[in-house]
Amino acid sequence: MTYESGQPAPHHVVIENRQSLTVSGVEDVERFDENTIVLSTSMGSMVVAGEDLHIEKLSLDGGDLKVDGHVDAISYEDDGNERGGFFSRLFR
Repeated sequence: MTYESGQPAPHHVVIENRQSLTVSGVEDVERFDENTIVLSTSMGSMVVAGEDLHIEKLSLDGGDLKVDGHVDAISYEDDGNERGGFFSRLFR
């Protein structure tokens, strides 16, 4: 998701008591289960690890995601300059 100016959409991450996670700038959810969520954001591929993770709200039009569960870690797999989904990166 980009603005008309060509700038990436704003990307914000808010964690509340490690039980609630809100992310903006979400472009796609590549995969998810109760322990891992892999998302494509305006700043790169993001991995959320935890336990009992549940996607409470997802709006790709607005770029918003809300997750409930116990969040253990958040990491980025790239610097945001590369585009494409999980499989395009897998088969390079």
